[in-house]
Amino acid sequence: MFSLVSFTALMAGIVSAMPTAKREMSPDGVYFPLSNGFPNPSTDATMQIQMDAHGTLPNGPPPSSLSPEGTTNLKLIALNEIFEVAYFSELVYNVTNKVQGYDLGYGHEYVLDALKAIVAQEELHALNANGALQKFNQQPIAPCKYNFPVTDFQSAMSLAGTFTDLVLGTLQDVNQLFAKSGDFGLVRAVSSVIGNEGEQEGFFRLVQKKRPSSQPFLTTAVRDFAFTAIQSFTIPGSCPNINTIPLRTFKALTLMSTNIKPATQNLKFSFAKADANTTDYSTLSLVYINGQNNPVVKSLQNANVEGGNVVFEAAFPYDEFVMDGLTIAAVTKGAGPFADADAVAAATQFGPGLIEFD
Repeated sequence: MFSLVSFTALMAGIVSAMPTAKREMSPDGVYFPLSNGFPNPSTDATMQIQMDAHGTLPNGPPPSSLSPEGTTNLKLIALNEIFEVAYFSELVYNVTNKVQGYDLGYGHEYVLDALKAIVAQEELHALNANGALQKFNQQPIAPCKYNFPVTDFQSAMSLAGTFTDLVLGTLQDVNQLFAKSGDFGLVRAVSSVIGNEGEQEGFFRLVQKKRPSSQPFLTTAVRDFAFTAIQSFTIPGSCPNINTIPLRTFKALTLMSTNIKPATQNLKFSFAKADANTTDYSTLSLVYINGQNNPVVKSLQNANVEGGNVVFEAAFPYDEFVMDGLTIAAVTKGAGPFADADAVAAATQFGPGLIEFD
């Protein structure tokens, strides 16, 4: 699941106001189809989406073949992009209608214009991925029902920044797998999407009064972590064909520590005792992934059972590794050593916990 820390102040001039509209964007978690027909827009609607996105779908020839790993990549991309369309569409609705907590005062129209462009750009990302799947006779990924745990613009920007950081790490994995599998024709387009997502992340950080760029080398991730994280926002049983995506879903890891400062310290986590498959918690480890560095392995300290959950602490070596930006936490079977994020994911039982500092 997503575990968020460090909700920071917004840009100067943002204020709250009483709502002028009720939160009706998504009754019962249903977001699609949108008013423009997405995820199945007409030709005319697609042209308008391109205008709103300030660019077009790629019009070059598709690659001649697609590997099984490449197919999985495209399915995950489509799943994620549709989730992002839902998230940002609701955000646009709330800002447009100045729902309580979303009246931004000075800068309102600038932010709204940026968010509308992001929605259209994410729509094109999703259409591109699903279009490629259909070209190779694969079933396009269908939307789910969603539930987003945000109540105001500040929390919405913080969450957007965190899941975008995870996407930026996951697309590194996607590109590497495309290259390993011989799907070279898809690397350039996905690399352009990485750049687009990075530009969006800079905007999310800027409106939170953060530096536009968080780290010199962004934190890497693997597909299974993103696949699991996306499902923390979906209503169980609502994703029509998510079962066609052959990726792992991990059990939830909850970060219990709050108001965490960027400093070396112990952090408190928990997971469900019933999912542990062991009572010898010394056989488990807490692993951190940050930047492009080797995974950091720490032992579980003071593990005890509280109300059906295993609660424990683990050292967080912030100062030693300068762990700014996104850090991914996972509970693994064994202590490694783990050569890379792929090795961590292969041994993961609970995760990802997502920790974010300026």
